Amino acid sequence: MTLAVCADVGSTYTKVAVVDLDGAALVAAASAPTTVGTDVLHGLDAAVGAATAGLNARDLPWYVCSSAGGGLRLAVVGYEPLVTAQAGRRVGLSAGANVVHVAAGRLGAAELTALRAARPDVVLLVGGTDGGDAEVLTHNATRLAKARWRVPVVLAGNVAVRDELSAVLAGAGVPVTAADNVLPRIGVLAPASARAAIREVFLRHVIGGKRLSRGTRFARLVRAATPDAVLTGVEVLADTLGGDLAVVDVGGATTDVYSVLTPDERADGPGREVAGTLWRARTVEGDLGMRWSAPGVVRAAAEERLLAVGEQDVLQRAAAVRAADPGFLAESGAERAADRRIAALAATVALRRHARGAATGERAGRDLRDVRLMVGSGGVLRHAPAADAAGVLAAVLADHAGGWPLPREARAVVDVDYVLAAGGLLAEDHSGAARALLRRHLGTD
Repeated sequence: MTLAVCADVGSTYTKVAVVDLDGAALVAAASAPTTVGTDVLHGLDAAVGAATAGLNARDLPWYVCSSAGGGLRLAVVGYEPLVTAQAGRRVGLSAGANVVHVAAGRLGAAELTALRAARPDVVLLVGGTDGGDAEVLTHNATRLAKARWRVPVVLAGNVAVRDELSAVLAGAGVPVTAADNVLPRIGVLAPASARAAIREVFLRHVIGGKRLSRGTRFARLVRAATPDAVLTGVEVLADTLGGDLAVVDVGGATTDVYSVLTPDERADGPGREVAGTLWRARTVEGDLGMRWSAPGVVRAAAEERLLAVGEQDVLQRAAAVRAADPGFLAESGAERAADRRIAALAATVALRRHARGAATGERAGRDLRDVRLMVGSGGVLRHAPAADAAGVLAAVLADHAGGWPLPREARAVVDVDYVLAAGGLLAEDHSGAARALLRRHLGTD
């Protein structure tokens, strides 16, 4: 039996899964509070120790992802808002980033001040199709160089000036990583190279810079930002099972939605998206969460007309309690019922927004009608009785009043054993084990 340790160091909890690579089976799992206040290795070592108790755990390989310390904060600077800047935003989300700022056009003093105020960990600098306009991209790169910018930059615009602008930035002391153009041609979105570059910068510059740990061991252990690892797991699962699928991850502060859709040849025809279609996408709803953002769930649900008569006041009080105490644990029947309702509303609103395409900038939205598998994730679902978790997802799948194409006939499953992140972490080195693990726990096996 060949074992591997897979760990997700989250903002609140660190989750660990021990996987048998030969049998593609989950051997053990454990969690511990993430110790951001001291050293995240304390919580990570505690969780690994609990998960490997009784096992021969010496010299096991560790595969770690992290969203501690706010995860990866990304700013996008593009040519104009409806094409390259929007394409860059979609790519940033697919790389597991929290996109905190989007700028378009020539950077001036005010734009540079706003960029600094957003406190990004990485800047994704894009603009122009390959061989097309290079003026704005050249101006922005030069402006960052003259401003003595020190935040890492991923340059993923017009390849005709890539080498020249990389030299300009590097010569001014700007940490720069060059990638292929995210929008090589109008309507063609190519995220892979930029996504890999963002991952590289996250590992090389961001993790160590967040001062989550005193030494260098944690930075050496981390292989990806958590949302990046989860999206990779979602992609592996989709490729393994075939067909469209979606994942709704309800967290304490945000609700993330991932979807993998089958490419449609009609997207290349008249009326296609000029910023391209990202068939494997992620959106993040920062106002929808179970604790910190619970009041936002109630507000959004009211705006979407999802609340019953008289329900809003009750839920507002429950949400206020949770926002004031993010460590709140529901104990009574009424408290658990409120958690389930808030979770269902957060997931429903998040899926509606994902389908509408507003968060990704897709004018036509994302057609989720052919989604055959809906995976629910997040502590509120993993720790709930199976019937309660199933009820939350059933409410989401029964929602067809939002005006956008949501799943017509999908099977719902909860990632109880938290294998999406593990599968994503294992995908590069152990692809067969990753596929089999995800199929066993979330597929048809």
